[in-house]
Parts: sequence; structure tokens; C-alpha cells
Amino acid sequence: MSAACVRWVLSHTVRATCAIGPGFRTWASRFLQHSEGSNIIPGSWRLSPLCTAVDDTQQTPAPKRKKQTPQAHGTISSVGRKIPQRQIQVISETGENLGIMHRSDVIRIMDEQGLKIVLLSENKDPPVYRLMSGKQIHEEQLKLREKQKGKAAPVQVKELTFSSGIASHDLSTKLKQVESWLEKKHHVRITLRSGRGEPANNLDTTLEQIVQQMEVMVGFVSKPKVVRDGQAAMCILRPPSAKELSQREKNLSAAPQSDTESNASTVSNTDT
Repeated sequence: MSAACVRWVLSHTVRATCAIGPGFRTWASRFLQHSEGSNIIPGSWRLSPLCTAVDDTQQTPAPKRKKQTPQAHGTISSVGRKIPQRQIQVISETGENLGIMHRSDVIRIMDEQGLKIVLLSENKDPPVYRLMSGKQIHEEQLKLREKQKGKAAPVQVKELTFSSGIASHDLSTKLKQVESWLEKKHHVRITLRSGRGEPANNLDTTLEQIVQQMEVMVGFVSKPKVVRDGQAAMCILRPPSAKELSQREKNLSAAPQSDTESNASTVSNTDT
């Protein structure tokens, strides 16, 4: 029993001494006074609670981390001959699904064809692996690096402003600067202002003609348009995409063939 309980019992006992003799009341009062001034009651009684305290706090188990494939970390590499799973799903080097195979059979194919094995997805059951050559792995690593560079590097927007009355030499210098920025994968905002005393007519058409003078292929984030109540024209250039470059190559390769066919038809008409 704690000291608080003992004091409570004694205090009520003292109050009830109206029916008991004065001697007991005097003894009880002396006991209370003496217990307050001395250490007659053990300290463990005074400090310990009536019941044992229970710690309700429970340690929350750490959440399980989801296993990530090597592609999630931006890497791809061969796992070698140490395949931890017995049964795995295998994709051939050409992308064909070979189905579920035992790892010993996969290792035998690797030895016979000189291929490597790459983990594609560990979360599936069974895990998915792909047979790849060293060249294929190297190419995939390069692709992943390019993707990481594209995500990590923020696009910078450079700005260039000049008037419609700019000299041809100065214009050529500024266009060279624009080409340099585009080679560094920057975007370029070009603003063409109307010159002093010059009419602000067809500034968007003039700006488009200036862009066509550039020696490199460009793409548009925003095509030339009139701004500032017709007093200027603005466009935003970007480096061409891979699709645009591929289409340009096709157009260039198709152009000589069409010229040859037209020349041949001209010769045949002349012979006739």
C-alpha cells in the first residue's frame, strides 16, 4: 500500500475519533506529524504506484522495402552464372518468350551461344530474365544513361532580342550564338522588335524567314507570333527531336531519287 493510502486511512481515522477516546486521537495525530517529518515510511512505498505501470507503446514494425529491379536504379548488368532461383522465365536475345526454364538449362544455353543473363523483373513469379549479348547490354546501358541525363538536366531558356533593322553581319553573329545554344540542348527565345521609324508589318513572317537562315535544323516550342500589340514577334526554338531528325533523313534520301526519276523522264521525252 502506498504512503498516500496510509495517510488517507489515518486521516479518516482521526476524523472518526469523535466516538473514540482522546488518547487514540492524540496518538494518530502524532503519527501523522512524525511521518511527515521523518522517513518512517519506506521511500519505495511513497513512490511506487498501487499497480504496475504498463507501457502501451508498441514498436511499429519497419515497413518492408519493395525490391526494385536494376532498371529502377538506372543500371543494367549481367548476373553471371549465379542465378538464385531454380525456375525462371526467360526471354531470348531477340525478344522471344522461351517460357519457364530451369537455371541449369539457362546456363547451358549461355555457354553454347556465348550470351549473358540479365534480370528484368524480380517481383514476378517466376522472375523474368533475358538472354543478351555483351553488345546489347552496352547499348542498353547507354540508353539508360541518356534517359538519366535528360531527366536530371533542367532545360535552360536563353533569350535573344534584336530589331528588324539589324545589319546582316550582326544577324549572322546572333544566329551563330543561337546554334551554339541549341547544340547544348538549350531552348532559345527570340524576340524581333520593329525598328525605329519602321512599320511593324508582318514581323512574325520576318522572324520565320530569319530562323530559316540557320544552318542547323531546329524545332519549335512556340512558332513565330505577334506580341506586344503588334510591336514585336516572338518564338521559342528547341533542338530537333530524334523523330524529326529521322524524318529529315528520309526526306533527303528521297529527294535524289525523285530528281533522278524526273531526269530520266525528261530524257525519254527528248528521245521520243
